[in-house]
Amino acid sequence: MDSPESLVFFGSGPVAAASLRLLAREFPIETVITKPAAVHHKGTVPVIDTAHDLKIPVLTVANKRELDALFNTKPTTCRLGVLIDFGIIVSQQVIDYFPLGIINSHFSILPEWRGADPISFAVLSGQAQTGVSLMQLVAAMDEGPLLAYGVYDLPPDITTPQLTEHLIHFSHALLQRTIPKYLQDGKSGEPQSVTKRQVSYSRKLTKADGVLDFHKPAAISEREVRAFLGWPRSRTTINGIDVVVTRAHVTTGAGQPGTVWQTSKEIGLHTSDGILVIDTLIPAGKREMSGQAFLSGYLKN
Repeated sequence: MDSPESLVFFGSGPVAAASLRLLAREFPIETVITKPAAVHHKGTVPVIDTAHDLKIPVLTVANKRELDALFNTKPTTCRLGVLIDFGIIVSQQVIDYFPLGIINSHFSILPEWRGADPISFAVLSGQAQTGVSLMQLVAAMDEGPLLAYGVYDLPPDITTPQLTEHLIHFSHALLQRTIPKYLQDGKSGEPQSVTKRQVSYSRKLTKADGVLDFHKPAAISEREVRAFLGWPRSRTTINGIDVVVTRAHVTTGAGQPGTVWQTSKEIGLHTSDGILVIDTLIPAGKREMSGQAFLSGYLKN
């Protein structure tokens, strides 16, 4: 049996690092191309650390210009690249460098949730399904032909960190099946319309997204808590105490949006429609605790 063909891996974030570790079990990775550590960065750099651990050579580029310049040096003879969570726009020049192009694993069912953060927006939308799409990378954002896609049913209480972990493994299973066939036949993918999904766009989240707005219905705030759990985290103030809400549920009730609702064992906040009951939260400078513990320790005389 012939040895598997080598690949070039493009990726920069934690999702890329986890995906690289899985991919390297199945396919030889000739080179990893990733972002360098930021200036004054003191923590770990997941992809670089993973590549070093796997003894895979690393090339770093900070932006599209540096990536183009790197490929002017002809850094690889591989026919195929795989890109996951890279964070740098890839030019057509770099895509065309590879005889078979670059496969991008995107964590949604395209053309739904093109853009920077499809996982958070799948949770935030309250939709029943999401998935993973393997597309042939093109210069336009997330518009390439689909080589494969898979559907993942969303549990109603799933959080972004949980969904991310599931989709990393879901993506790997699709890559395992798709890459060998694509290396063999090089057949182009299908238009994204095959999924019968509507075009929609996610965006990069900001810290401001984490501020809870109680003029929204409680159901939306509850989805925000789950969608933003990893970052930027859902924040508010209760009786002058800054807190991060980490788990919540919705109950019926009416009151002035943003005012405190409480029983002998529960605490929540009125919204424009319903009450956001806080199950767990983190007061500033403290550890995570239950809503009941917060009620007993902070709000009862």
